[in-house]
Amino acid sequence: MTQRPEGLSAYIAVTAAYWAFMLTDGALRMLVLLHFHSLGFSPVQLAYLFVLYEIAGIATNLTAGWIAARFGLTSTLYAGLGLQIMALLAMTQLDPNWTIGMSVTFVMMVQGASGVAKDLAKMSSKSSVKLLAPSEGGELFRWVAVLTGSKNAVKGLGFLLGAVLLATLGFMTAILVMAAVLALMLIAVILFMPPGLPKGRKGTKFSEVFSKSANVNWLSAARVFLFGARDVWFVVGIPIYFYAVLSDGTTDGNRAAFFMIGSFMSVWVILYGAVQASAPQILRASERTDGDLIHAARSWAVALFCIPVALTVAVLLSSGPETWLTVTLVLGLLAFGALFAINSALHSYLILAFTKSDRVTMDVGFYYMANATGRLVGTLLSGLTYQIGGLPLVLGTAAVMVALAALTSGKLTDHTRKAYS
Repeated sequence: MTQRPEGLSAYIAVTAAYWAFMLTDGALRMLVLLHFHSLGFSPVQLAYLFVLYEIAGIATNLTAGWIAARFGLTSTLYAGLGLQIMALLAMTQLDPNWTIGMSVTFVMMVQGASGVAKDLAKMSSKSSVKLLAPSEGGELFRWVAVLTGSKNAVKGLGFLLGAVLLATLGFMTAILVMAAVLALMLIAVILFMPPGLPKGRKGTKFSEVFSKSANVNWLSAARVFLFGARDVWFVVGIPIYFYAVLSDGTTDGNRAAFFMIGSFMSVWVILYGAVQASAPQILRASERTDGDLIHAARSWAVALFCIPVALTVAVLLSSGPETWLTVTLVLGLLAFGALFAINSALHSYLILAFTKSDRVTMDVGFYYMANATGRLVGTLLSGLTYQIGGLPLVLGTAAVMVALAALTSGKLTDHTRKAYS
């Protein structure tokens, strides 16, 4: 982006705010997962900690698009950052003397608030790209890929940061540090946000949230299955499996396991973000039509399907947590991340290509409601499948969900714009 088109300053400010948010979001997730697993929580109990986070995301995305259309994108962005600060501060009130039931309930509620905050910030940032990016020469795909890819790289750093802070500062101090950093970013964004984002239109009706475009609806369905396929292993299954393999039960062993798990999750998300940011070049998007990219969405989903199938077979053939299996899982999941990134980048572009500027926040909100639904399903299945059938059932479930994403992607057509005429 060597030139400075109109709206670039606002795009940079929104991206910086989104980066800061996602750094704390990734760190908080890793802090909660590892801290409560070390306290003896079961896989299903760990999954419960994140359930309200995803449920809140579904409700938030459904309403946030309408709120942004009515009151402006900056209002939802500031609200997301502010609510995340409050959620972090609330987490410091967790009492170690509470029962497991009380702790789970409290953390679920705080995570629910964090889920609302995350999707307010996400919807604001993603919608702004449609409104600020130049429309010619594939620039829309490039801008959305840079925003989404860099966000995921930053979130990957957040996973590592959370593991490191937990091992060095402890749970409460780490939370306070993150709240302070995010508060400084919110103040800076409020003071220095340049013009460029719309202020909203007061006549917007809530009923407009539901899309009339078949492509938007099919793409949203594909998003449910795609992100369900990731989170079914990402949220609980793989971290807990690696913890069992890497930790020897001692304090130093636990810290080393925290660091290695956080490092893997961080590298995975950073790789995911880097490939996502490079997706326009990998796909040669500037040379291809929307119809070509729609066909590519189905083809890349089929390619992704092969990874969890192969990993499921590898786990079934192993006799336990052997070294070769751990290496295979690490390499296979990194390959999954690279292919998943291409699929996700295609979806992120297509939702903006399918919508019009006057309803972008509502279509994006509806689409990310589907995204949150997939994450919720994946989160629930992650703890449940690991507890029932271990890693083979986790990875097999991921394969089934990718197959469903490929099938729904096959329903997309290149006539979407006519749906609004």
